[in-house]
Amino acid sequence: MADLFDMPGDDASTNAPRPLADRLRPKALAEVIGQEHLLGPNAPLGAMLAAGSLSSLVLWGPPGVGKTTIARLLADATDLHFVQISAIFTGVPELRKVFDAARIRRQNGKGTLLFVDEIHRFNKAQQDGFLPHMEDGTILLVGATTENPSFELNAALLSRSQVLVLERLSLADLERLAQRAEGELGNPLPLTGEAREALLEMADGDGRAVLNLVEQVAAWQTTGKLDTDALTTRLMKRAANYDKSGDEHYNLISALHKSVRGSDPDAALYWFARMLQGGEDPRFLARRLTRMAVEDIGLADPQAQEICIGAWQAYERLGSPEGELALSQAVIYLALAPKSNAGYAAYKNAVAAAKKTGSEPPPKHILNAPTSLMKDIGYGEGYAYDHDAEDGFSGQNYFPDGIKRGVYYSPVDRGFERELKKRVDYFAKLRTRRQGS
Repeated sequence: MADLFDMPGDDASTNAPRPLADRLRPKALAEVIGQEHLLGPNAPLGAMLAAGSLSSLVLWGPPGVGKTTIARLLADATDLHFVQISAIFTGVPELRKVFDAARIRRQNGKGTLLFVDEIHRFNKAQQDGFLPHMEDGTILLVGATTENPSFELNAALLSRSQVLVLERLSLADLERLAQRAEGELGNPLPLTGEAREALLEMADGDGRAVLNLVEQVAAWQTTGKLDTDALTTRLMKRAANYDKSGDEHYNLISALHKSVRGSDPDAALYWFARMLQGGEDPRFLARRLTRMAVEDIGLADPQAQEICIGAWQAYERLGSPEGELALSQAVIYLALAPKSNAGYAAYKNAVAAAKKTGSEPPPKHILNAPTSLMKDIGYGEGYAYDHDAEDGFSGQNYFPDGIKRGVYYSPVDRGFERELKKRVDYFAKLRTRRQGS
C-alpha cells in the first residue's frame, strides 16, 4: 500500500496527456540545467553526494528554478524514499501520519527524504515539530521556499539545516531548455531569432514558465516564422516576480538606494521603474527618496530634501502616471547630487555621547536665572553674550563641565558642505584663540 503523500511515478498504463514541463523533468542531477554553483563536483551538493553524507537542506530561490526536481533527484541519488508535501495543504494530523510512516520505514531499514514545498508557510510551532524527527534520523528534511529563510524560518530549524540559494535561470539556461523542448516535440519553434529571444525574456528566469510558453507556441498552426510583434500579440508577458511585502521588495529598494548613493541615475531609474511596474506604492518610494536626501546627501545639497518633498507633493496632487514622473525627476536629482553622510553621522555620534554622559547638567553660565535664588547659586554667572563679542563669537564652552569637548560633525569637502567646512574650521580657530586669551 502506498504511503500517504508519496508522489506517484510514471504510469505507463495511462494515456493521459502530460505537460511538457513534466515530460522533460530531469532523470538525474547531471541533467539539471542551471544551478551549477550547487551541483558541480566541488559545489555544496556535489561535495555532499561525493562524501555520501547529505544533510537537511533549505532550498531558497524564485519559482521555476528546479527546487522540487533537485529534491527528488537527491532522494534517488541517496536511495532514500521520497515523500512530498506542501505546507499550504498540510496540517498537524497529516504531518503526524507522515512522521509515523517514516518511522516505520526506518525500522525496516529505509530512510525518508521529506520534501516540504513552501515550508515558510508553516508557523513557528509547526516548524518546531520537525526538529525531533530530524535529530533522531527519522527524516532528512529538504524544504523549499521563495522567501528569505532568515525572516521566515525558526532559528532552531535553520541551525539543523544548510541553506542553499538557487538562482533564476539565465537566458542561456532558458535557451538550453527551449532546445531540449524542441527535441521532445520534434519540431523547431516557428519564431524569428528576435522573437525567440523575446520568448525567453517573457519567462523572466523561470524554467517552468519557458516550457509552458514553448508548449503554447508549438501548438499554434502557423505558416512561416512569427516575428516579435506577432509573438507578443498572441502571448502575455509573464508578471515580474515582486512581492510588495516580501524579500524582493527589500532587495529592489536596496538596489535603488545604493544606485542613488553611487551617483548612477540610469541604474537608479531602472530600479525605480522595476518597483513601480511591480505594483509598489509610489508614496512608499516618495518617502524613501526623502530619506535618501536626508541620509546620503544631507547638507552637501540642502535643496535635495526640498526637491523630494516637492515631488512627493506633486504626486499627491497629480496622481499616476504624471506624479510618478515628478518622483522620477527626484531620483535623477538625488543620484547626481553631491553626497555626504556627515550630518547623519554627526547625529549618531551625538546620540552615543548623550547616552554615555547620562544626566550631566549644562554649565551654570548658560543657564537662565529668572529668580534671585538661581542667581545666588551661580546660574548665568559669567555668560558672554555672543552678539557683544568680537566677530559675534564668544568662544565659550557649552558642553557640561568636566566633559571633554566632542567633535561630531565633520563636513566633507563636497557640494555646499565645502562652505560649511570653511565655517567649522573658522569657528574652531576663533574658539582656540578666545579660550587661549
